[in-house]
Amino acid sequence: MTDLEAALRRAVRGEVGFDTTSRALTTMDASNYRRVPLGVVAPRDADDVAAVLEVCRERGVPVVARGGGTSIAGQATGTGVVLDFTRHMNRLVGIDPEARTAVVQPGLVLDRLQDAAAPHGLRFGPDPSTHGRCTLGGMIGNNSCGSHSVAWGTTADSVRELSVLTARGRRLRLGREWSGAPEGLRELVDGELARLRTGFPDLPRRISGYALDALLPEKGADVARSFCGSEGTLGVLTEAVVRLVELPRARALAVLGYTDEAGAAEAAAGLLPLGPLTVEGMAVDLVPSTEGLPRGGAWLFVETGGDTEAEARARAEAVVRAADVVDALVVTDPGGQRTLWRIREDASGTATRMPDGSEAWPGWEDCAVPPARLGGYLRDFRRLLTAHELRGTPYGHFGDGCIHVRIDFDLLSEAGVARFRRFSEELADVVVAHGGSLSGEHGDGQARAELLPRMYGPETVALFERAKAVWDPDDLLNPGMLVRPAPLDANLRFSVLPREPVDVEFGYPSDGGDFSAAVRRCVGVAKCRTTSVSGAGVMCPSFRATGDEAHSTRGRARLLHEMLAGELVTDGWRSTEVRDALDLCLSCKGCRSDCPVEVDMATYKAEFLHHHYEGRRRPAAHYAMGWLPVWLRWAARARVAPVVNALASVRPLAAVAKRLGGIAGEREVPRLAGETFSRWWRGRRRGPAGAGDLVVLWPDTFTEHLSPSVGRAAVRVLEAAGLRVALPPTLRGRVVVGDGTSRSALVLLTARRGGRVCCGLTYVSTGQLDRARAVMRRTLDLMAPVLETSAPVVVLEPSCAAALRTDLPELLHDDPRAARLAARVLTFAEALERHAPDWTPPQVNLPAVGQTHCHQHAVLGDAADRRLRESAGLTGELSGGCCGLAGNFGFEDGHYEVSAACAEDQLLPAVREAPDGAVVLADGFSCRTQLEQLAGVRGRHLAEVLAERLE
Repeated sequence: MTDLEAALRRAVRGEVGFDTTSRALTTMDASNYRRVPLGVVAPRDADDVAAVLEVCRERGVPVVARGGGTSIAGQATGTGVVLDFTRHMNRLVGIDPEARTAVVQPGLVLDRLQDAAAPHGLRFGPDPSTHGRCTLGGMIGNNSCGSHSVAWGTTADSVRELSVLTARGRRLRLGREWSGAPEGLRELVDGELARLRTGFPDLPRRISGYALDALLPEKGADVARSFCGSEGTLGVLTEAVVRLVELPRARALAVLGYTDEAGAAEAAAGLLPLGPLTVEGMAVDLVPSTEGLPRGGAWLFVETGGDTEAEARARAEAVVRAADVVDALVVTDPGGQRTLWRIREDASGTATRMPDGSEAWPGWEDCAVPPARLGGYLRDFRRLLTAHELRGTPYGHFGDGCIHVRIDFDLLSEAGVARFRRFSEELADVVVAHGGSLSGEHGDGQARAELLPRMYGPETVALFERAKAVWDPDDLLNPGMLVRPAPLDANLRFSVLPREPVDVEFGYPSDGGDFSAAVRRCVGVAKCRTTSVSGAGVMCPSFRATGDEAHSTRGRARLLHEMLAGELVTDGWRSTEVRDALDLCLSCKGCRSDCPVEVDMATYKAEFLHHHYEGRRRPAAHYAMGWLPVWLRWAARARVAPVVNALASVRPLAAVAKRLGGIAGEREVPRLAGETFSRWWRGRRRGPAGAGDLVVLWPDTFTEHLSPSVGRAAVRVLEAAGLRVALPPTLRGRVVVGDGTSRSALVLLTARRGGRVCCGLTYVSTGQLDRARAVMRRTLDLMAPVLETSAPVVVLEPSCAAALRTDLPELLHDDPRAARLAARVLTFAEALERHAPDWTPPQVNLPAVGQTHCHQHAVLGDAADRRLRESAGLTGELSGGCCGLAGNFGFEDGHYEVSAACAEDQLLPAVREAPDGAVVLADGFSCRTQLEQLAGVRGRHLAEVLAERLE
């Protein structure tokens, strides 16, 4: 234990982390930069903060305050001690509805403040797209803005008083009329009044540099406002009094379509006199699908408010009339507005990829110019991109002249980094020529501080240095930011990654087969750190259950980054730090769809586990659960299901078996079916052959051995819809798929035994990729005759369908048959919709509750299921999230508490609050098991519900 760590442990009551994991989680924010800290402290209160500052000051160790870690310029990273305010100092101290103020701690997430203020008809004005994870302390440090700044301004406009600790331990209460000013600040300002009155650009989004002009007497000598945007370099915030604004009773959203982004930009300033709440812009490059948007190549999102819906709509329609548009759409439905706003908010992550999938990075993320000059600036910006052979798609706060853009810089080679520097210097000059600010929202950090002399001139930058010395004479707080900055091309986070591709098992087709590129996908926007999900969202259940950064998608990606770097995590694939962080990953695949850049942590986890345990003994659960298809097949062949069930009901025997198998003691062992689905299929009495399409029904392990009722129901429904049903071959060789009515549904020509098809899911999820590959190749051999036909493969278990669609072609990327089989896979609802489009399902006419399977949400999509439910009269929306059992995860020893917490996130509350008579839908075996074991509720597959009504 180092002297610093020991001293901090003695001095503070909060957690002190000098371990590899704690440090690795804070090496980066959402920028291009990386700095390795000595340690991390999560202070419990202001006294803890003061103690940290005293210990570090005595030893000359820098201190960096960190909120949600979503800063884009590098200012939330540091080489000393990082203060993490999100763990303890995250409370809403109070709200005064009459005064329209709130008292907050720095680690409070913005959405929590908005949730508390909303019942009073109030809200905090600034709202960055990261509102679900950014903190008030970080917003004050960066003077954040968001989409509503045209109406309610920046964070500095919303600050009343700030409680601050200086590096030398002074406790100040900052406010207007020099309240709380450190000694020497007033004298400094009084000597530079002329410069402060003339040396700062007058525009709504000037975030660069220190806001020393807020200290002018005619502006109220507002020390709190001047502190905003100082990026943790002047003092450490411990509490804030912020202003709230009145929430409009009704809102409308006008989406205006333009030919291109320049046309949208030139129109934005002309809409400001109409008093909109937002004027946001984005181009088609950032939109995966234009469905629901008006025609055009770029759009303005203009929100209006009113006391009534009619008033808000009238104002939105007035905006449409005033705008010269290609097409327009006005939406007053709150759900429709949320859907449209999600398109805009996700652009902050989508923009990290070019349309062709290549990488793009921040660095010139948020320059701002006067709104009236935005069109001209964008044209100059485009010309500069072309001159440097770079690409980027601007979007952002057009009404404030603030543009976000990610650019496809090559930050891996010396030549690419040199081009990054040249472009940065030239673009800074373009911004200044248009009267703009190098930063219009996210701060200067390391990305832009070096270029501040181009904007302000050397004399004003020297004034910034003098101001820093007044507040922090020892240069203890976040050194290298804003003043005396590190070079903009130093400390790049990519420089430590290996230049040659890492030898891996999966194909990573979207990343050119490069595992390092896959890990680089995580840019730190931290959508995985939200404490709630909207609609059918899933990501990230383990973070919501634990609140621990290590168990977020971003945290795991950071550890994998450090593993590849080899500087902090030094034992590569054998790393216990990475293993422990991945241990609570449910492999729900939610990040594959919900992460704006489609980080696929389930695949990364399987990859890691494969290498981590290669040539070594695995945990018992990997053998018990990973090889589940083998154990169940043996039990079925031996016809010992009744014996196994009887033994499992004897608690002492079950306890021993669970302990030996690495299964959580709290879990009940699921009962084996007395008759497997395939045995039922072979012995059932069939009616006359139908005339419809042939479909091959996949007998997954769970349907085959644990829930054959689902398979039986599916057969009945599919045949009632006029389809001919066959099962996959169980013999290798030349076989012909039959009409689905013969006893075997196959005509044997020449064959040999081959076993049963399997998607390999349990082997993939436990990282047994050699075994998974062997199982998948055997499956492809068996499915060869099916692939020679046009028959679709209907998979009832969503996790198995997802494995066939994604894991199969990505793990067997060298076998063209894998992609062909993946393309054939349909869900139950998709099969009915595509192959029996004229069939009308039986009417259930009941409310439905439950949860969309996480793999279905992430990989398969549920649009067809929604339409089928609606057609059958099943009303209501299914919840999002993950059930928490997640295949083997919830059964493994040590996972029960997290598994149950995930279920309590959305699934169990939805079921408890269900109306009488509601149908509980759960297409996944894990979901049904979780419902039964935690709530005593029987969930049913949609096929079972429909089959029951056929009677």
